[in-house]
Amino acid sequence: MIDPVNFFKLLAEQQRLQLTMLIIRQGELCVCELTGATGLIQPTVSRHLNILRKAGLLLARRQGQWVFYRLNPQLPDWITLVLQQTAQANAPLITPLLHNLQQMPERPGRCN
Repeated sequence: MIDPVNFFKLLAEQQRLQLTMLIIRQGELCVCELTGATGLIQPTVSRHLNILRKAGLLLARRQGQWVFYRLNPQLPDWITLVLQQTAQANAPLITPLLHNLQQMPERPGRCN
């Protein structure tokens, strides 16, 4: 699984941290929702998500044309705890992104 050094390296990049925190807060999000929330272009979001998925932090599932990402439920407890506490204690880091997400006119099953 993920060792502590690699875990913290993964999330030392602000965009990966924000994407992870959004997924934790929402449970599961697709790439189009994450691009809408962050304002990043799709290739950038997909690249970061792929890094997080390959490391074992996230799981992906395909539903039609959409790929949805969620936190891996098999993560060690310490990682889950760190992620949950980080998301709770640093809400201002993603509050504007959550607002952007809520303003999206269409979302999965919902994305264009």
